[in-house]
Amino acid sequence: MYNFDVEKPGTIAEAAAAMGADEAQALGGGQTLIPTLKQRLASPSTLVSLRGVAEMQGITRDGDSLRIGGATTHAAVAADGSYPALSALAAHIGDPAVRNRGTIGGSLANNDPAACYPAAALASGATIVTNTREIAADDYFQGMFETALDEGEIITAVRFPIPQAAHYEKFVQPASRFALVGVFVAKFADGVRVAVTGASNEGVHRWAEAEAALSADFSAGAIDGLSVSADNLIADLHGSAAYRAHLVKVMTGRAVSAAS
Repeated sequence: MYNFDVEKPGTIAEAAAAMGADEAQALGGGQTLIPTLKQRLASPSTLVSLRGVAEMQGITRDGDSLRIGGATTHAAVAADGSYPALSALAAHIGDPAVRNRGTIGGSLANNDPAACYPAAALASGATIVTNTREIAADDYFQGMFETALDEGEIITAVRFPIPQAAHYEKFVQPASRFALVGVFVAKFADGVRVAVTGASNEGVHRWAEAEAALSADFSAGAIDGLSVSADNLIADLHGSAAYRAHLVKVMTGRAVSAAS
């Protein structure tokens, strides 16, 4: 580690002002940032802790919409239950230590290609709320570790439409507990959305062919005739591109069967 300053703002306005400093970095739960600092892969001069910003904490439901503060922990999302598929997803992120420290805003800002929340946000058609604007999930995710966030922009909340039926199915990489492949399926009145994480070199993405098939027939059998191309899928010591392509279809079928 090395020397750096730590700011602890109490409001969103104070956090935004602190992020205006040269080489400032937002700190949510620190589950990615702290190991990165230890390995000297990042060297911000100031860390802006968001854990004390009350405006960014908590979960509220308004009809068929759920608002989750950006500094809300995975454990809090898991315990809430207003959106059962999202709560189940959060309950299986990492281990208890990670769930009690990590935050939904931090996960979405980092946009790890194998993280779980990006699949939920994209499949749900969520809206990412920042200190300056609102960004539709379809516009927010822009590639591996890439998002639409500008320098110094902070995720203050995430709004999730609650679907008629949904489920997240994850094939766990046992060492990291990230998704080797994860698929979130969400059924709305106007159609089905399917988001895949862990599989692609481009990060989280939608599977359009499955969405069309499942919108016409919401059953696991609807995707039997579909195939997933291995082109541009991740290939590493944990699984080949072809293996991940196979898992995308299997996890999608399981998610549809379990959706409620």
